[in-house]
Amino acid sequence: MQYPPIIDLHTHTTCSDGTYTPAELVELAKKIGLSALALTDHDTIDGLAEFQAAGKACGIETIPGIEFAALWEKHHRPEIHIVGLGFDPKHPLLAERMKDIKESRDIRNHKMCEKLSSIGLHITLDEVAANAGGEIITRAHFANVLLQKGYVKKKEDAFARYISTGLPGYVEREFLSPELCIRTIKEAGGAAVLAHPTLYGLNLEQLEELCAELILYGLDGIECQYSTYSPAETKAITALAKKMQLLPSGGSDFHGKNKPNIHLGSGKSNLAIPYEFWKGLKKRTK
Repeated sequence: MQYPPIIDLHTHTTCSDGTYTPAELVELAKKIGLSALALTDHDTIDGLAEFQAAGKACGIETIPGIEFAALWEKHHRPEIHIVGLGFDPKHPLLAERMKDIKESRDIRNHKMCEKLSSIGLHITLDEVAANAGGEIITRAHFANVLLQKGYVKKKEDAFARYISTGLPGYVEREFLSPELCIRTIKEAGGAAVLAHPTLYGLNLEQLEELCAELILYGLDGIECQYSTYSPAETKAITALAKKMQLLPSGGSDFHGKNKPNIHLGSGKSNLAIPYEFWKGLKKRTK
């Protein structure tokens, strides 16, 4: 029996917060029999050159991607994620946006070091960067350094006492607007997809409101398959996609060992994303 080609349109590597390199991700995709794969690291395209070279070597269709974080300034102001697929990684507007994000991230990291030092937790940005090992610096890396230096007894304490919202070592991120994220993806020739909509604390009516706004900016699709969805959620988001005339997308959100219960291509053994999803979205790229 011949099975239909299966793909994964939402994955991460060591270039953001995953544990596989871009080349290792492609090799794993080849091993498990995926026909196409998108790399959608958080707010960075640094791994795409290695990713696409590995795809060419392995004979797998590799789709350039990114996962932008944005703030929706309605209801409880949720952080939402917009996935871009099939764009030109060398587009100048994309390079400009990466520069803006990096500068904003660097300012935040400096401020967090200053705030932590002001309350007696003396850590330097060099120490945090060394812990990140070339990856994008996240609060997890701050927590690791606080643990290593004996300021907390376990990593969770760093978040609970110092580096979460409202606590003395926390600095709020600066987010791109949803409109800017989508317009950047579209200008670079890609398709824009709303990622994992069930994770934003919005009811179906509010999700419909969000989609209606994002469609005005050029949103193409929504993730109808995702690792944490229940069957009821998959059904509800698929129905929402049809109602809003959005193309279906899907992905595991694979992070390697950082999310050990989520597997490439199959998520929590609940995914079988058809190539038809990418075939539809690909028509929106240029």
